[in-house]
Amino acid sequence: MKIKFFVLISGLLTFTLILGAQTPVDKLIYQEKKPGFYQQIKADAGQTNELQGAQPLIPVAISSQTLPLNTSKYQKLWHQPPVSQGETGTCWCFAAVSYLESECKRLTGNEVKLSEMYFVYYEYLERAAEFVRTRGQISFGEGSEASSVPLLLKRYGAVPAQAYAGKPGYLKFHHHTQMVEEMKAYLEYVKSSGAWDEETTVRVIRAILNHYMGVPPENFDWKGISYTPRRFADEVLKLIPDDYYHFMSNLRQTQNQKGILEEEDNWRRLNEYYNISLDDFTGLVRNALAQKQTVCICGDISEPGYGSQTGAAFVPDFDIPSANINAYARELRLNNGSTTDDHCMHLVGALNDKGRWWYLLKDSGSGAFDCPTPGYRVMSEDYLRLKMMNIMIHKDAARPVLDKIIK
Repeated sequence: MKIKFFVLISGLLTFTLILGAQTPVDKLIYQEKKPGFYQQIKADAGQTNELQGAQPLIPVAISSQTLPLNTSKYQKLWHQPPVSQGETGTCWCFAAVSYLESECKRLTGNEVKLSEMYFVYYEYLERAAEFVRTRGQISFGEGSEASSVPLLLKRYGAVPAQAYAGKPGYLKFHHHTQMVEEMKAYLEYVKSSGAWDEETTVRVIRAILNHYMGVPPENFDWKGISYTPRRFADEVLKLIPDDYYHFMSNLRQTQNQKGILEEEDNWRRLNEYYNISLDDFTGLVRNALAQKQTVCICGDISEPGYGSQTGAAFVPDFDIPSANINAYARELRLNNGSTTDDHCMHLVGALNDKGRWWYLLKDSGSGAFDCPTPGYRVMSEDYLRLKMMNIMIHKDAARPVLDKIIK
């Protein structure tokens, strides 16, 4: 008994010494939520009562390590300046449109600022039609996936921002709250009354969209030439929608084959997401950047290490040490719901800081405009590996993986 007791005490002492030697780098504090860019958006619509009175406390990760926050040090690829998505849940479109603008510049040399709302308009129409076809079994809301944009480009073409603002001229930002509430209320009536007529439903939804967003143009001028949306997409953008591939990484689905991104925002139940290993997932991001291609990326942003105070997204050591971030740690968070597809952004640059990769993201969310470099944030590769759910890249950047899968 004495020998066993001595061994037990010695083991506990060793364990205590090891723990004592691991000095935490990061800590968690609570800060009061402060007014910021979002309040400018609300004021644009005449709503000035936000954040009055006592404010909720939010958890914020503070790190004693030096984070590479200076965005001027990042190697950047061409992209249009950041644009706010306003009071809408359309990050999926802003990120994907920004990505396609960069692709147009890369492949054709044409610099185009596209209308995000042109795609949003038709996304709502398609979603309403699917709501009827599925007898209300899909959700109807503002969120969607970046994968929708190439599909919409293929079906409806595209227009430059100057041809379709998608909002009244007196508003600086997009405001969709009331519009979406009206569409939802109507669709609930359709469901409750059993009025499953697709043509009528789409006509009513179109009328609501026309009222709030305006009617998309059938013809417009760009640089002195008249275009239709189809001709503009074919002759100016010259992008091939089928050249863009989507990737995810999880353990619950078979890897190296296509699957469905299991998210509510994937309302189409699109099964064109190649499920690949985590190393391949990260490797494709690096490969795209090495080929001077940008990346459209979507994932979870509801983390204390993702904040506007620093403009950074990192994984604090009190969550999980960097060395332990692997496919199992990722899968745990996907399975327990702590990783969800919250937000899409456009990855436009990179920096190798002391042997660790960091990425520069163009972000249309209001919080990004409170960051030190408005409209941008930096993200550690650890955060990407642990919390980012899916990416969209051109087929040429995807070759290292596609060549293993598609024979």
